[in-house]
This record gives sequence, structure tokens and C-alpha cells, in this order.
Amino acid sequence: MGPGIAATLARAGMKVATFDSDAGKRNKAGPAFAGAATVLSALSVPDHTAHAISLHDSLAACVADAELVIETVPENLDLKIEVFRDIEAHVADDCMLASDTSGIPITHIQAGTRVPGRVIGMHWSNPPHIIPMIEVIWGEHTAPATADAMVAVVRRCGHLPITIRKDVPGFVENRVLYAIMRECLDLVEQGVIDPKDLDACVSWGIGYKLAVVGPMALLDMAGLDIYSAVASYLNKELSNRSDVAAYIKERISQHKLGIKTGGGIYDYTAEKIAELQSRRASRLVAVRKALQG
Repeated sequence: MGPGIAATLARAGMKVATFDSDAGKRNKAGPAFAGAATVLSALSVPDHTAHAISLHDSLAACVADAELVIETVPENLDLKIEVFRDIEAHVADDCMLASDTSGIPITHIQAGTRVPGRVIGMHWSNPPHIIPMIEVIWGEHTAPATADAMVAVVRRCGHLPITIRKDVPGFVENRVLYAIMRECLDLVEQGVIDPKDLDACVSWGIGYKLAVVGPMALLDMAGLDIYSAVASYLNKELSNRSDVAAYIKERISQHKLGIKTGGGIYDYTAEKIAELQSRRASRLVAVRKALQG
């Protein structure tokens, strides 16, 4: 997430400094910044770059004199609080602190900080330089001025700010996404459909429609009476499990985690991964251009 976020902010004319505790990832950052910038050019995003993205080997050097700090560390509340406390030791009290958490309530993160009013959620979708929507999440103690400033930052990037005013786990995007994935996994586990056909069904069915017509607008398009008639018998048949599907747990136990390990639900070679990433990026660029046309 970091390189795409950094490239997007820099493209908007902001002075961007970056840091990762992993030296290996720092070594890969330069090409990742350049790759994201190339995609932004393909999207015809106006280039207001005024400064090269700087890369630092310490957090203190990275955040010195910062007006906004965005963390993208793993999804662990204790870790995020530890990082925010470290950041607070090096920035002014009016520096805005944003978390790119996928679903940890911002209020929980705020509870571990010294100045909770400046803490806010800034949830980017992956890949962040291509998907032009960012959830802006108020925590219980987020100051209105902080929320207003974050919305302005998102708009400056050319992205669409979606304000989430109730701090629920998963916010909105991931609550909807995980409801879909829960049902998909249940259908595969039951043998109703195989993974490849399910992906095709969703991508060319609801995925195709939802890119143009959102769920609430789709209800109106289909007719609320039609929805009610189908929901009256279908809702009780849908998966409502609260655990993680065995289909996933089995693969994790075998260290089959997906692309990162060369296998998950599907198998991958290095060549296939590169080809998939390139093709998916180009298709996402094409879809974004079509939707903005």
C-alpha cells in the first residue's frame, strides 16, 4: 500500500517522506514509487509533483516537521498504538495522524494516543493509486477540524472521500466485501461451484453491474417489491457463519497464503504473478477511465 499512497500524494504536489522498518522493503521502494507514478500517468492524473519522494531509515527522520502522518502497518491494534505513540513523540500536537487500517475501529486506536482528536481513519483501497475512493472514518474523539482537513487532502489527490460517521469494525467497504467473500467461500465449500467459475460468475454478474449501479440504486432499478419477494425466502438460506471457513484454514495450515507464497486457492509461478499483476493493473486503469468518462 505504501508506495501507491506515497506516489498519489506526491503527484498532488505534497512533500512526501517515507519509512519502513524492513530494510528489504526500503530497497524495493524506489522502483515501486516509479511503477505507481507510471500508472498515474496512464490514468492522466494531473502531475503537480514538486518534490521527489524521500526514503528514510528512521521514523524520527521521516516524520520530522510533518503535518500529516499515515501508517500502513499490519492489522494489529497493539502494534498500531505502539507506532502512533512513537510518532507522537516526534511530531507537533497539530500534526494529523491517519490510520490505513482495513477495519480496526479508529476509537480503539485513539484510546492509546496522547491527542486523540487528531487521529482519523484514512482507508485506501488496494491498489491505492488506482482505486479512487478513500473511506474517511471518524473515531469517537476525532475533531471535526481533523475530518474536514482529511476530506480536503483526499480531494486534493483527486480521489473521492467517503465519510464514515459511525466507527464500526470493517467500516463500510470491507463489511460489504467480507459478506460477499463469506457467501462465496460457503458456496465453494458446499460444492455448489468451483473457484474459477465462481470468480467468473461474480466478475461478470454482480461485479459488472455494481461498477456502474451501486447496491442502493440497484434496489430501485430492480424494484423494492422484487427484492422483498426474493429476500423473504433467500435471506434465511445465506451463510451467517461467524468463524473462518475451513477452506481457508486448511490452506493457511499448509502455508498456502496466496500469491505471496506461490499458491493459495490457485497456484502461481513467478512469471504468472508478473503477468497477472500487469494485466489486472491495466484492466483496472481501463475500468476507471470508462467510469470517469
